[in-house]
Parts: sequence; C-alpha cells; structure tokens
Amino acid sequence: MSIKLENVGIAVRDLEATIAFFTDLGLTVMGRDEVSGEWTDTAVGLDGNHSRIAMLQTPDGHGRLELFEYIHPEAIETEPTRPNVIGMHRIAFSVDSLDKALAIAATHGCFPLRGVATYEDVYKLTYVRGPSGIIVMLAEELKKN
Repeated sequence: MSIKLENVGIAVRDLEATIAFFTDLGLTVMGRDEVSGEWTDTAVGLDGNHSRIAMLQTPDGHGRLELFEYIHPEAIETEPTRPNVIGMHRIAFSVDSLDKALAIAATHGCFPLRGVATYEDVYKLTYVRGPSGIIVMLAEELKKN
C-alpha cells in the first residue's frame, strides 16, 4: 500500500485573516470554495455541514494546509491548545530567516510563546500563537548545506 500526506486541515475563526497570515509567510492559495451538501455531511460527520475553505501550498509544493471557516454548524470556540495537550499539536515550517518570519508574524499580532531557542547548532526556532490559536513552529536551519 502506498500512502502520501495530502494536507493538514484546520478549522479557523476568520478565514481571510488566516489566509493573510500564511500567505505573508510565503504560502500560496491554490483554491477556494464554499462546500455543503450530503457529501460533506458524510465525509465530515456533521449534519448540515457548510463551510468556506481555502487550500494553501508551501513554495516547495510539498506541504498543504486546508483551512475551514464553518458557517454551519456554528464553530465552537475553545481555549487555545497548549503544547502539552494530547491531540493536534502544531504545524511547523522551515524558514530562510527566522527574524523575517517573526517580523511578518508580528504584523498579524502573533508572537513567540516564550522566546527564540537554539537546538544544538542545528536550528534556531520558536513557537508562535497564530490566527485562531494555531501553534506554528518556525525554524531556521543554522548549518545550511
């Protein structure tokens, strides 16, 4: 059996603000749609499922995010996930410049959870709290080949 990661799906509070955050970091919008109907009810497991969606792709073409803004049923607000909560943890991106990525994130009101760390001599990295409480890891490789 062959398997390939297609995308990571994330329900968001504000689709446009989340798209702006990720496109400013360098992802591109592959497409948008508004979906509803029996097929979405069946696939997602929610009756009356209706949402606006956008598919974003990383510049290398390998990573994709599918963002959902629910129209129905109403989105459920919860406390933002902490790094040690069981379940979906974070999304991680390699960046050419952590300083530039953090400057972009700051324009969206997104800042490191604590600060910037260095993992051995390999990465300079941090977690930021992105739109809708999404934890986003940004990492700059220190030893570039």
